[in-house]
Amino acid sequence: MSTTKMKRDYSLTGPENKRAQERGLVSSEWYESPIPRQKMKELMKRKDGPAIRDTLIWFGLLIGSGVLAYYSWGTWWAIPTFFLYGTLYTSPGDSRWHECGHGTAFKTPWMNEVIYQIASFMVLRSATPWRWSHSRHHSDTIIVGRDPEIFTERPPVWKVIFMEVLHLYGGPKELKRFLLHCIGKVDATENEYIPKSERPKTYLEARFYLIILLSVIGLSIYMHSFLPLMFVGLPTFYGPLLTLLFGLTQHLGLYEDVLDHRLNSRTMYLNPFFRFLYWNMNYHIEHHMFPMVPYHALPALHKEMQADCPQPCRSLGTALKEVFVALIKQRKDPSFTIIKPLPSTARPYKYSPVGSTNAVEGIGSSSTMTGGFTHGT
Repeated sequence: MSTTKMKRDYSLTGPENKRAQERGLVSSEWYESPIPRQKMKELMKRKDGPAIRDTLIWFGLLIGSGVLAYYSWGTWWAIPTFFLYGTLYTSPGDSRWHECGHGTAFKTPWMNEVIYQIASFMVLRSATPWRWSHSRHHSDTIIVGRDPEIFTERPPVWKVIFMEVLHLYGGPKELKRFLLHCIGKVDATENEYIPKSERPKTYLEARFYLIILLSVIGLSIYMHSFLPLMFVGLPTFYGPLLTLLFGLTQHLGLYEDVLDHRLNSRTMYLNPFFRFLYWNMNYHIEHHMFPMVPYHALPALHKEMQADCPQPCRSLGTALKEVFVALIKQRKDPSFTIIKPLPSTARPYKYSPVGSTNAVEGIGSSSTMTGGFTHGT
C-alpha cells in the first residue's frame, strides 16, 4: 500500500472535515461503558480538598527546585537542577491546565479558573483558544479533519516529534498565535472552533501574557543574564520531555475515525510520582469516556470500567514501546493500527455510527497489532 495513496489532509479547513460529517462521525453518539447511575453520581462529585493539597505540594516542589537551581547557576549542577525545575514547571503545568480547563479539578469555579490561567501561561497556551480546542478534541476525538489536537498524522512526521523534545514545533506556533491575538486576529484553524463571542477575551489574555514575557525579557537584559528567563518562559522549552512522553501515549498508534474511546485512547499504569505529575491522566480511556469525572476519582472509575476495557499498558515504557512500534510501521503502511483484545465480559467495540456502512472505510485491509502480535485483518 503506497504512502502517497494513504496521505490525508489533517487540517480543519480541508476536505476531511466535510467527509467526517458526511460519514456521520460528527455530533454522533459515542460508546459508553455501563456504569450504574448512582455510582457515576458519586464519581462525578467535585471536591476542593484534593486539588488544593496537590497544588500546594506542586508549588512547594517548584519553589524548592527553583531555589536549588538559583544557587547552582554558573556551575555544572545547574544542568540537573534546572532540568528538575523545568520538569516540575512544565509537566504539572500541562496536567493542571488540562484538568482545570475541564472545570473538574476543584469544586469552586474560581479556583479552577485561577490555576487554569496560571498553567496556561506556564505552558504557553492561549487560555481561551485552548479551552475551545480541547472541547473539540473531546467531541471529535482523533477524527481526521475535526480534531485540532491530533499529535501527528499518518504516516508520522518524525520531525515534529523530535522538535517537540524542546517544544520547537508547537512553541513557535503558539507564540505566533499570541502575536496574532494581540492585534485582534485568529488564524484559520482557530477560526473553526473559537466562537466570535470569546475572541475579545482571547485578545485580552494574549496581551497580558505578552506583557509578562516582555517584562521578564526586559529584566534579563537589565541583569545581563538569562537567569530570569530560565525561571519564566524558557522552562516550556527546556523542560517538556516528560510532558511529551506522556502525550505520545494518549492516542498514537490507535484508531482514527471511530466512536469508541477504547479504540482511540490508551490507559497505562504509572508509579505514584508520575501519576501526581500527570494528575491521573494515564487513565486516558476513562477520562475521554467520562470527562466530567474529576482526576482524583479516575482510579476508582478505572476499577468500575476494567471488565469493559482492554488490558492497560503496564508502564510508561511499555506504552512508549507500543507507540513507537506502531509509528515505525506506519511509515510504510499508514493504515497500521493497534487494536487490543477485549475481555470476555466487555461489550463489542463500536467502530462507526449505528446503521453506517462506510464510516470506517479501510478497516478490512488495515494491518493491526493485537496483544503484541502483528497480523492482517
